[in-house]
Amino acid sequence: MNSIEVLSTGFFSTFQDRGRRGYRKFGVPLSGVMDAYSAGLANMLLNNSEDAPVIEITLQGSTLKFNCSTLISITGADMSPMINGKAVDRNKVIVVKAGDQLSFGKLISGCRSYLAIKGGFECEKILESYSYYPGIADNNILKAGMSIKIREQRHQNEIHASVKIDEDHLASIQIEVQRGPEFKWLSTHQQKTLFENDFKVSAKNNRMGYQVEGPIMKIENGFDMLTAITIPGTVQLTPLGNPIVLMRDCQTTGGYPRILQLTEKGINRLAQKKTNDPIRFQLI
Repeated sequence: MNSIEVLSTGFFSTFQDRGRRGYRKFGVPLSGVMDAYSAGLANMLLNNSEDAPVIEITLQGSTLKFNCSTLISITGADMSPMINGKAVDRNKVIVVKAGDQLSFGKLISGCRSYLAIKGGFECEKILESYSYYPGIADNNILKAGMSIKIREQRHQNEIHASVKIDEDHLASIQIEVQRGPEFKWLSTHQQKTLFENDFKVSAKNNRMGYQVEGPIMKIENGFDMLTAITIPGTVQLTPLGNPIVLMRDCQTTGGYPRILQLTEKGINRLAQKKTNDPIRFQLI
């Protein structure tokens, strides 16, 4: 059986795909890859289906041992990937042989790295998605000692894929946004403050949402609103005046004013920011 042995998990490594679509009406989060741009690039390099599950690796890399020859790609954050202790390139197709070990070193840039394999990983599909989420797909998280099955490996030829990489994706602090439904509740001064100042990612950040720190913007009499629909990328303003950006595992409704809405590009870029990283909202 073609498989990969998990020798160590790193900080937090899970199987993810494009998300659990069609179940938000039941209160089920969308989930899926935090950085859809990088994950899509990983599958594209291998000519995989865009729905093929990838491994999302957060902050610290896993160590994996391959028992078969195959092709892989690594995209997103630069975690100094290595095969048998020798550095390998990101954003390219990598040839792996039986017995090889993939490991990661120092985090250089970004926050989340994506590992794809030719043909895709075998993992549990629940509610039409492979994406890990507590209470729904509990088994789709990497654990030390587990064996990851690989989909049938036919004869593998090297792939020399050429794709254009967004060089600013990891480095840029610009986060694209549009006005949210309650943007008009902000004063003119507060609206300018949102776009003329840098914020930074607080320690309160995860797959559900990122709280950001910066100028405090309280809304007078602005918290009598009814619960309203929220989606990934919605920026809510708390009663204390701090923005919270909802991410892929966010709830489906909320009762705080929705002052901004990140674009898909904005969500992907923010997903690569970690605690204390600066960001600036860019209105488009």
